[in-house]
Parts: sequence; C-alpha cells; structure tokens
Amino acid sequence: MKIVVLGGDGFCGWPTSLHLSALGHEVVIVDNLVRRKTDIELEASSLTPIAPMTTRLEAWREVSGKDIAFEYFDVADNYHRLLTLLCDFEPDAVVHFAEQRAAPYSMKSSWHKRYTVSNNLNATNNLLAAIVESGKDVHVVHLGTMGVYGYGTAGMKIPEGYLKIHIPTEDGRVVESEILYPPNPGSIYHMTKTQDQLLFAYYNKNDGLRATDLHQGIVWGTQTEQTVLDEKLINRFDYDGDYGTVLNRFLMQAAIGYPLTVHGTGGQTRAFIHIQDTVRCVQLAAENPPASSERVRVFNQMTETHRVSDLAKIVSRMTGAEIDYVENPRNEAAENDLFVENRHLLDLGLSPITLEEGLLAEVTEIAKKYSERADLDKIPCRSLWRRH
Repeated sequence: MKIVVLGGDGFCGWPTSLHLSALGHEVVIVDNLVRRKTDIELEASSLTPIAPMTTRLEAWREVSGKDIAFEYFDVADNYHRLLTLLCDFEPDAVVHFAEQRAAPYSMKSSWHKRYTVSNNLNATNNLLAAIVESGKDVHVVHLGTMGVYGYGTAGMKIPEGYLKIHIPTEDGRVVESEILYPPNPGSIYHMTKTQDQLLFAYYNKNDGLRATDLHQGIVWGTQTEQTVLDEKLINRFDYDGDYGTVLNRFLMQAAIGYPLTVHGTGGQTRAFIHIQDTVRCVQLAAENPPASSERVRVFNQMTETHRVSDLAKIVSRMTGAEIDYVENPRNEAAENDLFVENRHLLDLGLSPITLEEGLLAEVTEIAKKYSERADLDKIPCRSLWRRH
C-alpha cells in the first residue's frame, strides 16, 4: 500500500511510520516539526534524545534498506501542498496524527486553547476537503481519543462509537435508531476530537469518504521493534506535566527517585494501550478499510483499564518509589469507573500487550539511562482547568 502519515515525527506517528515501512508499505511522512518547537517553548525536551529528521530517515535506510520520504509543511495551513501530494502520490490511505495531542497543553492559556482548535480542526477539514477535491479514493485512518466519551459510565460498556437508541413517537410506536455516542469532552483538546467525529460523519455522508476513527486510550511504553534498532531511531519519552502520559511519567519519576505525583485521590479510571499495540492497530485499520458505502468506522483502540492510584501502587511496589497525592489540576470527578468495548480490533487480529512488570522495567531502564536529561522542575502539571 501507499500510505501518507501526517504528523509522522511525533510520539505515535514516528514508530507507526517505521512499522508500516518495515511491512513493505510505501510511506511518506508529512510534518511541520511543531512538536520539536513546542519543546523549545516549554523548555522541556524529550527524555530520550531525538535526532534530526534527516538523521532519523538515514538511520532507518541503513538498518532496513527501506526509504521513507519526508514532506515538510503544515497540514492546517498549506492546503494546496497537501492537495498536490494526494494528486501526485495517490495514496491508498492517509494516517492522520497531525493534531496537537495534549489535554494539559490545550488548557494552559487562551492562546493554547485557540491554537489547539485552529490547528486540529483545520488540519482535519483540510485533509477531508483535499481528498474530495483530488477525486482519489483515499481511506482516512484518524487517531482519536477515548476522551471523546468522557470518563464516566452509564452502567454499560462504552460501545465503539455508536449507541442504539429507542425513540417513542406520539402514536405509541417506538423507533429504533443509532447515533454517535454522546460526547463529553474534558478539555479543549478532547473537544476538538469530538468535532473531528462530526467532520468525518459529514464527509462520509455527503461525499462517500471512507474513514476509520481510532479512539485511543493513554499510551504507555516508548520503544517498538523498529525504534530499538538504532539509537538514532529512538522514540520520544515525554515526562513533563503537559505531554507526559501518566504511566510513563510514574516510571520516569521512579527511575530518578522523584515521588510519584498522583492527581487528587487517584481514583480516576483510564484506558491504556502499549505503543507497540498502537502501531499494530493503525496497521490493521489501514489494511482493512471500510467498504465504499460503509459509514465511518469507530474502533476503541485500548487494551485494558486501570485506576491511576493502582498504577502508582504497582510502580511503587516494583521500584520502592514514594507516592505523593497532589491537588488535581483538572476539572473532573474524583473517581470514576470505565468499561469499554474493543471487539473490532481484536477481531482483526490484535493480540494485546498487557501491563506486565517486565515491560514496566524496560521503560524504567530507558528512564534511568537518560536521567541526566531530566529537568525536575518540569515534572509537575501547572496547566489548570479552573479559573485562577
């Protein structure tokens, strides 16, 4: 297959690009390298050293014998560059990672809220409009988030995207229908992902565009089968309060002897997935596109759920790290349950990687190796959801 990966320099995009290339797909990465620029803004670089893009691609060529092309532009701004690429390359699929991905970052200030909305919605709409204008039959594989559902439960498993409803009519009949599961975003970032859903539904209905929306849980781990082949291929390891995902942040804190910062009671239940499963799920979605007449497919891209406090206890037991319960910066319930359906990806052949101490130790060893690069002042989350 010919696949374009938008946002292919990022935490999920880079290992996905390598994974797809290793399988023999012809891959083109599009990225404006904004994540590297955000490191400069936040003064918080990846714990692992990230090589320049040219160096990364040369290293991949050396270890694999395969080429990945790179296009440097902003999908949210450069519509005609994107349209030209689609017309010239004629991809079978476009994997869309080209969005600001951090909930805390989206809540830092009015500017960050406006930037997240402008970047994320324009990137998605530009992609969909360009596919329609190109006249090509391109399958969009989008990385969404479990956060579109909110973090509560109605006493049932959260379905994969769609909810069956029964509507009583005035004449006593009951009409059965199916709608997108009611969204309940908890941040501006999550709100943009709910808007993405509506854009996909519209372009699918109006233009027959094929799309798969992957509602992903929190990613943990950092390396994949490809990124371990050369240090110049190493993946990002974000540990700061804006971009560090909770389990990776705990493992990094434990590695350097910093107390595990649990927000509030730690009673929040979240869905999780290992980075190796992320790239595998994207591959399965890309290689199994919906039919031309099919509605937008929604897969819940997660493998297990855990309470944050339970994760902290596992890491503490494994490493001896202390646990520090700090004020929760988010505007959310102190505790919640979460039950999630994820049958579709399992049916396509996903064999989930579950949270095991061996893999936790692997991440901790990476954190120890690069611990001298850590800035302890960047660990606490200082982006607040409430007025202050």
